[in-house]
This record gives sequence, structure tokens and C-alpha cells, in this order.
Amino acid sequence: MSTEIKLPEGAPEEVVTKALLREVDLAAFGASGVLALITLDNGLDHNRPNTFGPASLQSLDAAISQAIESKPAAIALTGKPFIFAAGADLSALSFIQSRDQSVAIGKLGHDVFRRLDECGIPTFAFINGLALGGGLEVGLHCKYRTLATTAFTALPEVFLGLVPGWGGATILPKLIGPERAVQVIMLNALNNNTMMKAKDALALGVVDALFEPADFIERSIGFAVNILSGVNTIERKDFSADPAWESALATGRAAALKKYGGAEIASPMRALELISAAKSNTRAAGFDAEDQSLADLTMGDPLRASLYAFNLIQKKRKKVEGAPKPALARKVAKVGVVGAGLMASQLALLLLRNLKCPVVMTDIDQARADKGVAWVKGELTRAVEKKRMSAEAAGRLSLLISGSADQSVFSGCDFVIEAIFEELSLKQELFKKLEAIVSPECVLATNTSSLSVEKMSQGLKNPERVVGFHFFNPVAVMPLLEVARTSTTDDVTTATAIAIGKELKKTMIICKDAPGFVVNRLLTRFMGEITDAVDEGTPPAIADSAMSSIGFPMSPFQLLDLVGPGVGLHVSKTLHENLGDRYRISPTMQAMVDQGIRSFYIKSEDGSWAANPAALAAIPKGGSPSTAEQVRTRALNALAIEARMMLDEGVVATAAEIDLCMLMGAGWPMHLGGILPYLDREGISQAVCGSRFHPAGVASLPA
Repeated sequence: MSTEIKLPEGAPEEVVTKALLREVDLAAFGASGVLALITLDNGLDHNRPNTFGPASLQSLDAAISQAIESKPAAIALTGKPFIFAAGADLSALSFIQSRDQSVAIGKLGHDVFRRLDECGIPTFAFINGLALGGGLEVGLHCKYRTLATTAFTALPEVFLGLVPGWGGATILPKLIGPERAVQVIMLNALNNNTMMKAKDALALGVVDALFEPADFIERSIGFAVNILSGVNTIERKDFSADPAWESALATGRAAALKKYGGAEIASPMRALELISAAKSNTRAAGFDAEDQSLADLTMGDPLRASLYAFNLIQKKRKKVEGAPKPALARKVAKVGVVGAGLMASQLALLLLRNLKCPVVMTDIDQARADKGVAWVKGELTRAVEKKRMSAEAAGRLSLLISGSADQSVFSGCDFVIEAIFEELSLKQELFKKLEAIVSPECVLATNTSSLSVEKMSQGLKNPERVVGFHFFNPVAVMPLLEVARTSTTDDVTTATAIAIGKELKKTMIICKDAPGFVVNRLLTRFMGEITDAVDEGTPPAIADSAMSSIGFPMSPFQLLDLVGPGVGLHVSKTLHENLGDRYRISPTMQAMVDQGIRSFYIKSEDGSWAANPAALAAIPKGGSPSTAEQVRTRALNALAIEARMMLDEGVVATAAEIDLCMLMGAGWPMHLGGILPYLDREGISQAVCGSRFHPAGVASLPA
């Protein structure tokens, strides 16, 4: 094509995915003619998937032209080993400064991809590996699609603050129907970017056939030959009159509102508009609408914020800031868990499933220890029933878990983590007992959420092997792990903790041993402002909805219900004792705990949630109510102040680590791009701290 699009100034140079054309003689498959096979390949290993930037699209366009000129029996598109294509090259998006640039990139993708549908020659996508976003969309433009049984596919755009903008939002609803299209485009993306397994993609009708990877290309060519010869036919249903359009769109809208706490966030709402329009739009009209939606979203802060958050998460999964050299880590062949309650049992299960080494649990009596072991084995059984694990694998792991009331079973452990009651004196006493049992090299870890790890290690012969290892509940689901170093924790201990965290597939930050570490310190400060407003006389409904407009999945009091008033009060008291009066003890929370009130919200008979009358009765009658805007402002101001203090104190080394913690440990919305870029964009950082946390342009439109 003659269209030339230059990358925005300052953008990273595009890694070009070349489209390599070769002809396959179909005589070996019992047919005449040739198949023009286009292979996408960026020349790198599978760690850098194929992507589509302007130059890559132009390479594909040239290959399609060359293929058409050769008048083949069919044209097929495939990828390099293990990878089909991962969609648009997003690296330059945050550098785009004009809407025209965005429209041009959207149109270029459409103009190239649509040739596969409009060339008058049967076209096939042989999806041999990962296909995401535009990688799946280019396949949707082909007439037929095969998929490797090991491949994953998805349209993750809504998760990233975009829409499927190269045909997906227009083609997919007509191909598989509105309900299934909403599932793929909306529900999967909103559910933490869930990808489709091969069998799911086939069942939904996204692809037409599955083949094993060993002979995938040969089997796919055979499939194409059978289509060309008429041996096989694929029936396509017309979904334009399907009665499910309205209900499907309503389902998607409800899911988006639930995800973002009732706030109407741009990308899912624009995706719903495109899906709805697909019912009656021509392809050309649908593609034009996608171009306009994509351009609108590209020129907004939410996309840049989402990309900042996404790139930050991907980067920190691979590299932990300030981590010692991995070679320093000791081998861990046996693990101990002190405690057999729910949290300890979750830890034992996670360690068992990922380290696949002996795990021993203890509690104050054998009955409690046995109960914890039984829970772990029960979860293994459930994993088998749900086909997430083979019976053989579960059986092997069951042999590795044991429980005892005698802590001497920790002898020989290389790593012991405690998850007992949050009382400092108990933990100090425990570590002294453990020190007499385990070797001097055994790492002693604590899952404390707010207590001083340093104080736990005081008086030990080897305080250098004590480290904070703070998980979030539920342990298997929440991705963040805070690794807290004391002033004496050595590099070997830290490296061993990081190595274990990687085996557990956690995203980690290394932080200073400070009250509340990162997440609990910020959340407690935030929650304190909300409860203070209620204590002062603000109606709970107003205070609890103050942050709803920005898209939190849970309100403050819903979050309190999740962690429990008892835990919340305990953390508040710990931080009050260590950090002063800005962490006040809420009379409402104190009264709820004293009266045994376990939740602020209760479910009514009709299934809806309402404020618990007992909790409402526990609120003092304050005389200084605030508006929702005033509550929101004070809460955000407090977050900015606390974050600045944490950076000044060296709790973490960088502002990005605070963003990561709140994204991964507190559910801070992706479309806000992290807590600190949001505070920067709103002008709060400058107003209350005197400066931004990030340079101008980070997670926002260029200044």
C-alpha cells in the first residue's frame, strides 16, 4: 500500500514483523494448485511475540499482494513457532499526539486485514500459537480458522482501555452471535483478561478446527484442501435476527458497572456500542466506527494510564527492584508453616502446589494441625474434580503434606513461615523457639500485615535470616507479595525469599520493615478518612460512595467487610501506635468489634445488599457532616501525603513500586494507571505535596 505512517517522535523503534511468503504444492495433499502460505515472523525468539506496527502491516500487505498475483488455490496465514501474533504494537501509542495519527493507524490495519476477506480467493488462518487482539482479528478476516490445541486466544482490548479496533467488534458478533461475542470481548477481558483455551475457542465458534502442534501445519493444510474440494463444509449462521442481542448487551453493561463500582468507564461502554451496531452495520461502516472509537480512546488519559499500569506489571513480574543476585538464594527442599488456620492452610497449599516439596504444618494441638492438613488435601481433591490437576499429581502432593503439634518437625526445614495470631510477643516467643530447632541457615518468615519484623528478630542469634513475607487474602488469587527487609536481613535471606516468591508466581516488591509496609499503610490511611467522616456525622451512604465515580470495584465499607472489622481495627491500632494521630482509632470500628458486628452490609431476603442496622446503630451521632466531594478530596489528599512520606522514609525506592502495590494488592483500577499518576493528573500531588510523583506525561496525555 502507498500509505505511510511515521511513528510519533520519541516513540521506540518498531520491531518489524515480516510477512514471509512461500508456495506449498498441494499435490502432496491430493489436490491441484498451490497454497500461498504467509508466515509472520519478527526474527526474534518466542519471548518477543509478533506484533503489528505500521511497517509490519505494510509487510503483510505486500505479501498479500504477491500472493494474489500468483493466483493460488488458497491463501493461508500462520506465525513463527509458538506464536501467531500478539496484536498491535502498543509501544508507540502513548506517544501519539494527534487524533489523525490514531485514525490513520486504525484505518491502515483495517485496509490490510480486510484484503484477506475481499480478495476473492479462499483464505485460512492457521493459528499455531498465541493470538491476542489484532493477532486474533487478522484471523477473523480470513474465511476459515484452525487452531493449535496448545494455543491461547483473546481480545484483551477492553482490559487495556481500548476496543477491538481492527475488525473484532464488528466481525465477531456476526460470526458467533451477540452472547458469545460479549463473552469474548467484554466478560473475559473484565475478568482479569481471561484467555480462551483452544477447546473454548472451538466451542464458541471462534475457530473451525483444532489440531495438535506436532503436525499442525500439515493437518491445517489438509483441512484447507477438504474445504476447497467440498469434502468439508462450514455452516455460518446469520445472527442478525437473533433475539438475544438486547439481553447480551445488558449482560455486558452489568458486568462493566459491577467491575467499576457503578462508574461508566469509556472502553467497555464503547465496546458495547460497537457490538450493538454490528447487528445492522455493514462491515465497512463497522470498521469506520471502530476507527473513530479507537481514536477517541487513544487520545484519552485512561488508555495511557492502562498502558502504564500494564507495562509496569509486566516489567515487575520479571524483575524485582533492588533484589540481590539470584545466585545467592539457598535451595529450599522442605518448608514449614506455623499455624493451621485458614490463612496458614492457604499458604501451605500454595507452597505445596508450586514448590512440590515436603510441607509440614503445626498448631497448638494435633486436632487443629490435622484440620489444616485435611483442608489442603480437600482443595487438592477439588482441583482434580474441576480438572485443574490430574489425580496422580494430587496424590503425589498429598503425600508431601503433614501436620503435627510438635514444632520439632521443623528440623531440616529450609524455610519456615508463621501465620499465627497478630500479637508481637507471641511471634517473638515463637521465633526464639524455632531458632533452637532449625539450622542457622533456615529462613524465618512472617506473614504479618503490620507488626515490626525487626522487633520479632530481636534477641535472636541469627536475626539476619528473618524476613517479612506478606501475602494478601485470598492467597492463591491475590498476585502481590511484600518482602520486608529489616536492618539486619541479609542478601542471602532476601534472595531466597525472592526465589520462593517467583516459584509461587507472585509479583513482588522489596520494602523497608515499616508499619503496614505499603498496601496496608495506604489503605488504612484511606479508610481512616472515610470512617472519620462517618464518625463526624457524614451519612454512611454518602461517605461510602464518595469514590464510586472513579471506578473502584468495591466501596470502602465493602472492603472493610472483606478484611473484617477486627483485622481493620487491629491494623489501625498498630499504625496509630507507630505513626501517630493521623491514624485515628474510629469509634465506629471500635464499637463494631466490641459488639461482635462482623460486617457493615448484610444480604436481605431478596438477595440485595443493605446496610446492617446493627452497624448503623454503632455509629456515633456526629455533628459535622461532609459532602461526597469533601470526603473524596480528604481521602485522596491523605493518600498523597502518606505516599510522599513513604518515599521520603525509603519504605520503597520508587513511586512505581507504590503504584504496583496498589494495583496488585488493593485493586486500584487499571484505567487510572496507578495511584500516583492519578494523583498527579488530578493536581492533588502538586497541591498537597508541592510536586508530582512522576514526570509530566507518565500515564497521561503529553504535556
